[in-house]
Amino acid sequence: MRSVSAPESLHLVVGEEELLVERAVRAALEAARKVDSTADLTRVQVTELTPPELAELVSPSLFAEGRVIVLQNAQDIGKEIADTVLSYVKAPADGVTLVVVHTGGGRSKAAKDLPGQLKKAGAAVTECAKITKPAEREAFVRNEVRQAGGKIDPEGVATLIDAVGTNLRELAAAASQLVSDTDGKVTVDEIRRYHQGKAEVTGFAVAEKAVTGDRAGAMEALRWAMQLGVPHVLVADALADAVRTVARVSAVGRADPFSLAGPLGMPPWKIKKAQAQARGWDQSGLADAMQVVAGLNADVKGVAADADYALERAVLKIVASHGRR
Repeated sequence: MRSVSAPESLHLVVGEEELLVERAVRAALEAARKVDSTADLTRVQVTELTPPELAELVSPSLFAEGRVIVLQNAQDIGKEIADTVLSYVKAPADGVTLVVVHTGGGRSKAAKDLPGQLKKAGAAVTECAKITKPAEREAFVRNEVRQAGGKIDPEGVATLIDAVGTNLRELAAAASQLVSDTDGKVTVDEIRRYHQGKAEVTGFAVAEKAVTGDRAGAMEALRWAMQLGVPHVLVADALADAVRTVARVSAVGRADPFSLAGPLGMPPWKIKKAQAQARGWDQSGLADAMQVVAGLNADVKGVAADADYALERAVLKIVASHGRR
């Protein structure tokens, strides 16, 4: 009988988020090494395997050495190899952990059916779906900070993503570093201090300066952003989001941010910030600013001959619309 401490013999890792896939494979290896510290890791592409080669990889070792075999890109698997895998998992070898990495898709019937068949065979399943939605990315950051032993509030999450970008690997590294460099409480001030020279030059910073009417600050942030190569479309998107947020919050009048969170579909901290920014705007100015950001979207996507100039002109127009009476 297999020891209760023995690792799972079969893992199915499904999805396309590379960082999460890597972590799932590493977790399987770490589990195997808790039982056998010398357990070896072997990665193979399913398209480069023959059934005899796969059978040899997963056959019991004469010296009872632990092994973790990772079958990569199983969405490209052929029928012969798929049949060999399914035959093997009916009676897995002791000391061998088989990890099948699959995107969840596949062209052939064998590839498409494989995940379901492995689940029926009792595979330990790890979902690694691509993280594309803002809410999912925010949840990822919160979890990374929590796993590192720290705490972060919603505004801190948004600031960290704006400072670092959407790459999960970079977000994970930044979250871990910030927790280790602080007392565990990751604040907006700590994030900006840590990312000095970077957080201040994103589209978010340009937009924040523009909607508060800070002409010099907005232009300085924009010049830095362009110098460091921040994509034009990201600056344009940030400007549009800032103007639309102020317009929406301004339209509902002064009220408790928490009571407005549901109707507006925004977090309370964002509403509170927009309420402060809305003080310098009237409806005419906001209407003009809305037209500016609508036109800017097309300009940075190819309509304008010079995207740098289009951004500069848009920022100046937004600032000029602020506080106008």
